[in-house]
Amino acid sequence: MVEKIRQSLRDSAAARWSALFIVSFTMMCGYFLTDIMAPLAGLLEGQLGWSRAEYGTFTSSYGWFNVFLLMLIFGGIILDKLGVRLTGVGAAAVMVIGAAIKYWAISSDTLRGTTLLGLDGQVLMASIGFATFAVGVEVAGITVSKIIVKWFKGKELATAMGMEMAMARIGTALALGFSVPIAKAMGVIDVSRSVLVALIGLCIGLIAFFIYVAMDKKLDASEASDEIEEKNPEDEFKISDIGKILSNRGWWYIAILCVLFYSAVFPFLKYATDLMVNKFGVVEDLAGMIPMLLPFGNILLTPLFGGIYDRKGKGATIMIIGSILLILVHALFSVPGLDSWVFAMVLIVVLGIAFSLVPSAMWPSVPKIVPEKRLGTAYSLIFWVQNWGLMGVPLLIGWVLEKYCVTGQTVRDGLTVNSYDYTVPMMIFTGFGVLALVVAFLLKAEDKRKGYGLESPNIQK
Repeated sequence: MVEKIRQSLRDSAAARWSALFIVSFTMMCGYFLTDIMAPLAGLLEGQLGWSRAEYGTFTSSYGWFNVFLLMLIFGGIILDKLGVRLTGVGAAAVMVIGAAIKYWAISSDTLRGTTLLGLDGQVLMASIGFATFAVGVEVAGITVSKIIVKWFKGKELATAMGMEMAMARIGTALALGFSVPIAKAMGVIDVSRSVLVALIGLCIGLIAFFIYVAMDKKLDASEASDEIEEKNPEDEFKISDIGKILSNRGWWYIAILCVLFYSAVFPFLKYATDLMVNKFGVVEDLAGMIPMLLPFGNILLTPLFGGIYDRKGKGATIMIIGSILLILVHALFSVPGLDSWVFAMVLIVVLGIAFSLVPSAMWPSVPKIVPEKRLGTAYSLIFWVQNWGLMGVPLLIGWVLEKYCVTGQTVRDGLTVNSYDYTVPMMIFTGFGVLALVVAFLLKAEDKRKGYGLESPNIQK
């Protein structure tokens, strides 16, 4: 009877897809806050006096605590020790706290003109808030990944991960498309207004996760018959398992591919709106609409490619194709003279295809390489490596723009701002794509040697 209840819950499409939707909604709210400042670089310069280097410092703060304080790694260990419920609620709460600090820093006049630790006080406090938020959203990300494996292993795993990523991209798309209009609403430019809207969304996302907690309790209760087996000491996570993960060459290939690929996409999105204004001459109010095409493309394509992986396999091949498209897009963005906004839209759409291909195959491949008891820590270590790129690359691009790419000054919305040439930054992003392609080939070769099954379907018949 217990076995029947267990099967009826896990094998119920309505139950597992409902659970997926709830946790994906929380992540969507998180990514809305993550990218809410990306279209505001020009307004930050005009309204708050932030330079591009200071904006780069703020954007790079995403990885401060995750990288240097090892918060992501601790989060993964906590996840494997305490489970998805406590870890998920805690991570969502940290997101809210970090977002609140960020909003206070940007909206407060008391920090303007002050200097703390060699940085503008407002920039530093906003960065601390963003870094705190980043701990929450990244730990939430690895928690949701383990939740999906828990509900979908042996079923539509890649499709489910694709759907979760698609909803996360909705958050990114809404941020890119509506951040500037929100900031300019009511006739007065106020960048903090956009952050406040995102903070409210995060509070709703936290409430939503409590609904999932109730579902997860029911799932565990239905599997009570497996309790003795699951508590076998051999099946529990140990700190020594970290060494086993780090000694796995296949894991390293995925981790390096992840940091290279995401370093060529997420930091690009932080500057994409400004690129549309400076190179393609798009008016600032509409410039975010073009990068917004990328995440909207993900919404449709990531689940599609995940479904192909589930049913047909070819995970390593999918990652190779995505890396080739990434190189093509950034290389063409770097060519001077190709400055038609229509051309920019086409490139963004192709980049969206690349950004659908690689993640749809990369994340579902991790459970094929790492045992489930180590999965939370394995994901957290990948996210930790990824955060080096998410921290360092925006800082690098901001420094390069400030140092080598200023071409003059212009007036937008009554505010005097610098104009920039994005050729060199786009060449840097192209280089990341080339390295990602090399690692993707190495991963495919490793899969052939070790038989991980990356080229095999996920759905078990």
